[in-house]
Order: sequence, then C-alpha cells, then structure tokens
Amino acid sequence: MTTVRTLAAYEIVQAVHPRPVTERDELGLAVGRAIDSVLSRYSHEFRASRRPTAAAMNRLAAETLDGELADADLSLVPADRDKQLAQVAGVLQAFRRSEVMGLLRPKSRLVLINERAGFYAQPDYWNGRDRFYEMKSYLALPIPSGVELQLQLFQLAFPNFAAVLASFDRHVAPVATVLTEIPALSAADRDRLLPLAFRTAGELGKDRVLEYIDSPIVRYSIPV
Repeated sequence: MTTVRTLAAYEIVQAVHPRPVTERDELGLAVGRAIDSVLSRYSHEFRASRRPTAAAMNRLAAETLDGELADADLSLVPADRDKQLAQVAGVLQAFRRSEVMGLLRPKSRLVLINERAGFYAQPDYWNGRDRFYEMKSYLALPIPSGVELQLQLFQLAFPNFAAVLASFDRHVAPVATVLTEIPALSAADRDRLLPLAFRTAGELGKDRVLEYIDSPIVRYSIPV
C-alpha cells in the first residue's frame, strides 16, 4: 500500500492567506453556503428536466439558511433574516438567467505531486468538456488574492479547461452577474504553485492510502 498526504485546495488557500474570522464573516459564510446548496440543487433539477418554481426554491433557501445559521450558532432578527433571504432570491433569479444554469459539479480531483502529496480540487460547476466555473455570491473583482490562488489550484487539477469566475453580486439590486475568464496558467505559475502545494500538503495534510482513493488523479513531478 502507498501512503500519500493530502488536503483540500481551500486549506492551502487558508494556509497562505490566513485571517481571523469575524461574526460578519461567519454570517457571510453561512449565507454563501446556503446559496451554494440551493443553486446546486436548482441546477441539478433543471438538468433533469424538472422546473421547480421560484417559490419552492425560495422555501428551500429559507430552510437551508436557517440550518446554516443554526450550525454557526448565529441568530438574526426577522428584518435581517428577510434581507438575507431577499439577497438569496436575487441570486437565484440571476443564476437561472446565466450560462451556468443546468451545469453540474465535477467530481473532486486529486492533484498528486511526486506520488507523495497533493490536494483535492472541486470547482462549483463544469460543462464536462472544456470549461469550469467557480462561483462567488459577491463581486469578486478585482480578484482577491485568495480567490486567485483557489482558481489557480483548480487550473492545476483541470489543466485543459478554461477557468471562469462567476460573480453573482448579491449586495446590489438587481443582482449583478459578472463572468470573468481567468488567464491560463503559465509555466512560471506552475513552477511556483506545485512546490507550494507539495510543501503545504506534506506539512498539513492527512495520510491517505493511494490505492483506496477513487477520485480522478492528475499527476505532476517536480524537483526536490
């Protein structure tokens, strides 16, 4: 059996760009997780030729948001909860008009470096052929350094795919949709990212048995 050390792409981002999480951040994360969950369900239903009503999806959004808030031990007064739900509903409307609607989430891929360490990468959506999308429910422009690193790690995992950052800005009404195609990774980018990922996985990753991993594996070699 072969043991490798692995972690998730977001853990590399957190290690490179650490910052304390405030209560406001916790709320934003809870709302973002609720949006991600509902949109993933919505897109799946659409692809299966089912057309859930906006009212049904908004009910699901309310249930999901309440669950996320409870998990984060957060409470909102009714007016603030209604404000967050209105933002979620706005994102739903913008999403259904976008090219991302109907796409599915790809299976997580393992980027394995030197057969010893690596990271799992799973963008939010893909078309299954040549393009993947990472979605943010805020305007991620100019692209924050952590989001840029996340996208570049995904590009290592999906090397022949165009990468698109899909921003659905819930903080304006109506919700603004901005799709930004990310430049392809250069050789210099790969030479910088692969040692970073290898080192971080070796330091912070958990041991996994390679033969038991059922994710698609993208292999790289670097000098050590």
